[in-house]
Amino acid sequence: MTRTDEKVGYAPKSKHDRKGAPYTPETAAADVDAALRVLEGRWKLMILFQLFGGRLQRFSELERAMPAVSQKMLVQQLRQLEKDGVVRRIVHHQVPPKVEYGLTAWGEALCPALDAILVWAAERERLAPASRGDTPPAACDS
Repeated sequence: MTRTDEKVGYAPKSKHDRKGAPYTPETAAADVDAALRVLEGRWKLMILFQLFGGRLQRFSELERAMPAVSQKMLVQQLRQLEKDGVVRRIVHHQVPPKVEYGLTAWGEALCPALDAILVWAAERERLAPASRGDTPPAACDS
């Protein structure tokens, strides 16, 4: 079988880390680990899914959408997401004060990645024959 780059006439571009060097297994793992650390926290993913689609929500709306989270924890998680550049806090200078939360462009860019993880997780049942007692395919055997 011919390689794709031979068909299209150019070599595929290699993926580079943020310093411009080609990824190695170590640098790729470190960068993915750093990205996942931004999402660490019991409520961060729930907050993100509440804000996807350009929705702006007030603190009280987020609180009602997640009744199991305490106010302290919600504030803490929102502050961390804001510090990491995922969530933006919009303060409307009025009386009474109004504060809304929304995703930054970088936060919105997370949606396709999380969708891909959902698809990957849904594939587990289809691709896990050992749990059903089937024999695994021999394609990966050496």
